[in-house]
Amino acid sequence: MNQQKRTEIFARLREANPHPTTELRYENPFQLLVAVVLSAQSTDVGVNKATKALFKKVKTPGAMLKLGETGLKEHIKTIGLYNNKAKNIIAASRILVEKHRAQVPEQREALEALPGVGRKTANVILNTAFGHPTIAVDTHIFRVANRTGIAPGKNVNEVEHKLLRFVADEFKKDAHHWLILHGRYTCVARSPRCGSCIIEDLCEYRHKTET
Repeated sequence: MNQQKRTEIFARLREANPHPTTELRYENPFQLLVAVVLSAQSTDVGVNKATKALFKKVKTPGAMLKLGETGLKEHIKTIGLYNNKAKNIIAASRILVEKHRAQVPEQREALEALPGVGRKTANVILNTAFGHPTIAVDTHIFRVANRTGIAPGKNVNEVEHKLLRFVADEFKKDAHHWLILHGRYTCVARSPRCGSCIIEDLCEYRHKTET
């Protein structure tokens, strides 16, 4: 795919959704961090259901530590891998209180040092909470990048590297959200809805559907 096509693709996605954001519900960077950790191998809808009551009680790392691991598990037991996630969230909250004055750090290295936080989660926090032009590659973005030809790669790191290289600076801040939403609602895994896709004529997928 040439750069002119890529630019047009992101221009159309921007026109359709000028101010995209995550579908996870949160009020501050700490709640976003918790929600993103919980969202691994889970849906945003499921996470939002679990955090609705939790986030009324817990808005800071200190409040999370007061709730404790057992209390946290009661709120998130509907989410997959909740035992391990609860353990990581409590451990991360303790580090935030002890090392970062109860604030979520804006540095990648500090974020990735938190239990349960890998590169993808750090990218989401940096982008969504702090406005950094990072692109977190999840299954949706990996699929869209490969299927359309925007940034084909064999693994998530390769796709991320290509997206950062190929996506024009003016689109980088919002690219993560546009691609994930496109993959979630239009360029879905089994039967992509090509007939209703606003970038169908630019996409290089060879097996387009009419749905």
